[in-house]
Order: sequence, then structure tokens, then C-alpha cells
Amino acid sequence: MSVSEPTLAHRRNPFYAIPVIGWIARDLKEGGPDTIYYLLVALLTLLVLAVKTWGVVALTMTALAMVPVVMVLLILITVGK
Repeated sequence: MSVSEPTLAHRRNPFYAIPVIGWIARDLKEGGPDTIYYLLVALLTLLVLAVKTWGVVALTMTALAMVPVVMVLLILITVGK
């Protein structure tokens, strides 16, 4: 096997072939336990940069996008999971 041939681990999931998102997903699955904190810091940094660029509108759109996530979390808490 040469260096340029992909291994079976990278060919199994085509989602991992997406440039940035696939790398993050693979790192979350196979990486260390502190990887989630790096992702949260990166997302918070993106939010700060968006607010700095577009103002309160970016913060409002982020809050609006988080409404379904919070509703699902509230339902999961209510069910007991």
C-alpha cells in the first residue's frame, strides 16, 4: 500500500470527506475528551466575530437558530433522558 492510497477507516464514512465539517466530526468521534471544548471555543469565537462584523443582527439570528435546540432539550429533560 502506498502513502497516497486512503485507508479503510477514511473510506467508510463519506461524511468525513467534507473538508471542514468532516474533519471536526471525525475529531469529535475519534479524538480526545477535550476536543468538544476546542469546538465550543471555536464556535464562540465565530459568534464574537459575527457580532463584531454585523452587530446585534448576528446575535439575534443565533438566538433564533437556537430556539429549536432548546425546545428539544426541554422535552428531553421533561421525559427524563
